[in-house]
Amino acid sequence: MSRVDVRKTHKLFIGGAFPRSESGRTYEVTDSKEQFLANMALASRKDARDAVLAARSAVAKWSSATAYNRGQVLYRIAEVMEGRRREQFISEVSDSEGVSSRKAGAHVDAAIDRWVWYAGWADKYAQVIGNTNPVAGPFFNFSVPEPTGVVAAVAPQDASILGLVSVVAPIIVTGNAVIVMPSSSRPIPAITLAECLATSDVPAGVVNILTGAPAEVMPWLAEHADVNALDLTGIVDEGVAADLERSAAGTVKRVRNGETCARGRSPRRLAGDPEPVSHPGLRRGEDGVAPHGCVIFAQRLHA
Repeated sequence: MSRVDVRKTHKLFIGGAFPRSESGRTYEVTDSKEQFLANMALASRKDARDAVLAARSAVAKWSSATAYNRGQVLYRIAEVMEGRRREQFISEVSDSEGVSSRKAGAHVDAAIDRWVWYAGWADKYAQVIGNTNPVAGPFFNFSVPEPTGVVAAVAPQDASILGLVSVVAPIIVTGNAVIVMPSSSRPIPAITLAECLATSDVPAGVVNILTGAPAEVMPWLAEHADVNALDLTGIVDEGVAADLERSAAGTVKRVRNGETCARGRSPRRLAGDPEPVSHPGLRRGEDGVAPHGCVIFAQRLHA
């Protein structure tokens, strides 16, 4: 007697919970050989609004946490991922990206190491990008980084886990909350990461993961007045990126465009950002993540 497969339908990750899409829509995800892997929730405008609400509610507590505490939380994410490395992450990355288990293991290891690397930066970036400014008078003047707030991001579409971690980690380490859209064709490792986040010490709402089509959901996030910045690393179509930048201008959002960084052009010209902050940890390589010198989401404010 043949057995009927139990096909899994993955949900979204919003506010620390796993709700179904408000629309009830799903789409099929296949491996590199077009074999069925799972059904994924197809996020809608209402799901994006719910994610923004969850992220905004989480910003105050997360941004007020000590740098030491945020570093501990990021390190805990790495610990939980390490526990699922062999049995789950490597298998899912291998199936999703059509690579060997050895190469998938290298991607997973790099993603785990990247969490640890950013955990170490939690209490150091303020010294690197802050300044004591010379003034003519009996007072002090400092440049200090403060969180931007709620950031909507699109992860690289060809790197299911490493690209996602490379986008999310620098956003949350500086005290921001993120709404991220992972690879639409390779989203399963992102949901497994969400399960790690849900069982780690990350406060609900700090990371929200919406699966589906970025071209459908991101315009709503670009126009949303409660979103403070966009990271368009995973948008490869220059026309779509330009449309999102124009939409973001209506609410004066900061915009970080992965394609402009890759071409060596300054993102400040698109975002209207007078002084973007670079981070040495993001480099373009085989993992398809952001290039060296792109923006980390911490504002420079003068006191």
